Amino acid sequence: MAIAPELEGALRDIACELADVAAARCLPLFRSEGLLAANKAADGFDPVTAADRDAEAAMRTLLAERRPEDAIHGEEFGARPGTSGLTWVLDPIDGTRAFICGAPTWGILIGLDAGEGPVLGVIDQPHTGERFIGGFGAAEMRRGTERRAMRVRPCAGLSEAVLFTTYPEVGSTVERKAFETVRDRARLTRYSLDCYAYALVAMGQADLVIEAGLQAYDVQAPIAVIEAAGGIVTDWTGGPAHQGGRILAAGDARTHAEALALLSRAAT
Repeated sequence: MAIAPELEGALRDIACELADVAAARCLPLFRSEGLLAANKAADGFDPVTAADRDAEAAMRTLLAERRPEDAIHGEEFGARPGTSGLTWVLDPIDGTRAFICGAPTWGILIGLDAGEGPVLGVIDQPHTGERFIGGFGAAEMRRGTERRAMRVRPCAGLSEAVLFTTYPEVGSTVERKAFETVRDRARLTRYSLDCYAYALVAMGQADLVIEAGLQAYDVQAPIAVIEAAGGIVTDWTGGPAHQGGRILAAGDARTHAEALALLSRAAT
């Protein structure tokens, strides 16, 4: 679905308003005493807090007022159908484990899917005051009154690359071994930055993010931000990644191609 140019600015403004209302629910609970996390997983630990639920509820309320014709896909409250062809894809706190530990690497994710993937995305880290916005041909970082255009950096290959993933385990045993084939060739590998890692790729501070087992709400906003900054995001076969699954995000197409060749062979 094509977005009319005269609508682009309004949609960007609404995405930022969504980030604002979500931040207003999250920040008072971040590093607060007595923050409780429930476990959503029947096996293992998949935490959710009042901040997750309150933030998504606030975003849904705003969309019901401002964009009632749009669909919503959120982590906490599922899907709401729409009639416009646009879907807001919401993750109120990406990195809840970091949130409950007091680490400022979590973020609010807001993506706008026009039917074939995201056309607009926001990665918002309200504790540091950084907001990363990408879509409609532009990518920028905002902090207070600061506005800085973002652009991925060149990286000729894995031997020069800074690589991120959230968990050392990555996913299944096969997926972990595939990741390790790339990790062993990268210059530097770092862990546990959640969505902030994708923002660093868009800023030109890092080169690769590799993950597995993601949902659409985990990746749609980062995809839009990185692609607007000149990067590339695919699955491990080189196909579309906006529905989640195995994710390979890169700033430079050369590094992406080298990592993709390793992942696609090792993960089969």
